[in-house]
Amino acid sequence: MPYEEGMLRTKALAKINLYLHVTGRRSDGYHLLDSLVAFADVGDSLTLEPARAFSFSLDGPMAGSLKGEGDDNNLVVRAAQKLSTALGRSLSFKLSLIKNLPVASGIGGGSSDAAAALRLMASHWKLAPDAPLLYQVARSLGQDVSCCLASESCVFQGIGDEMTHAPSLPYTDIVLVNPSVAVPTPEVFKMRKGSFSLPAEPWEKVPQTACELADLLGACRNDLAQPACQISPVIDDVLAALMEQEGVLLSRMSGSGATCFAFFADRGAAKRAAASLYQQHPDWWVVPTHIPSNLPRPLSS
Repeated sequence: MPYEEGMLRTKALAKINLYLHVTGRRSDGYHLLDSLVAFADVGDSLTLEPARAFSFSLDGPMAGSLKGEGDDNNLVVRAAQKLSTALGRSLSFKLSLIKNLPVASGIGGGSSDAAAALRLMASHWKLAPDAPLLYQVARSLGQDVSCCLASESCVFQGIGDEMTHAPSLPYTDIVLVNPSVAVPTPEVFKMRKGSFSLPAEPWEKVPQTACELADLLGACRNDLAQPACQISPVIDDVLAALMEQEGVLLSRMSGSGATCFAFFADRGAAKRAAASLYQQHPDWWVVPTHIPSNLPRPLSS
């Protein structure tokens, strides 16, 4: 459909935890993390259209999982309400979300949606994309929202509130797989037992190829994988299926699950693996894509 004057659109990219170490726990119960994050070139889509009054619409293949929650509980709506209050501006527009990513799947779908809404509103209201107020509002919505604002590779530590730029990551073909199950993050953290991990060692050299990146990540892990697999054993099946594919370099769960990813030697191998996995498991969500992704600024059409 053609876009009317003043309409803006952006992507809400999938956030991939290439490794995730749980390094401690604060007295208030929040866990301390160390994670390298990259953004894949796949995600939800969000548009902003000027209107007389605020409205929100939800559509797309994964929309059904959210429609029972009510608009006021959606992070996109909450982001709009919080930023408009902070700026003293009226919500005179419509936000439309096309939900392509699985819900509660460890790839930051809701957080990325909220960040996308903040980017669109910043562009609509002529606010700088790196304005401190945007990050203040993002942190109030959830720690993942902050790193999703720029959607650039980063290392986050603390409770997700300490972000630094990541080393440059090479173009890497990946396959994302979710076995069509949602894994609640709080339950995964409750199931985690044992000692805490050390932060990952700084890299002595910047990886130039997907193989080099996979080798470096091999020394790391996702500390939430074991408890997530206890809750949803099918995650083990996904990881095993990924490792059986030709040309695979590395497989790992992202975030608190249940989405897993695998690196492949080239695009052809990734596409063949995705086709094979989907044929064997048509009920799984399987997408070939790549990291890192350069997020386009909000665009008008």
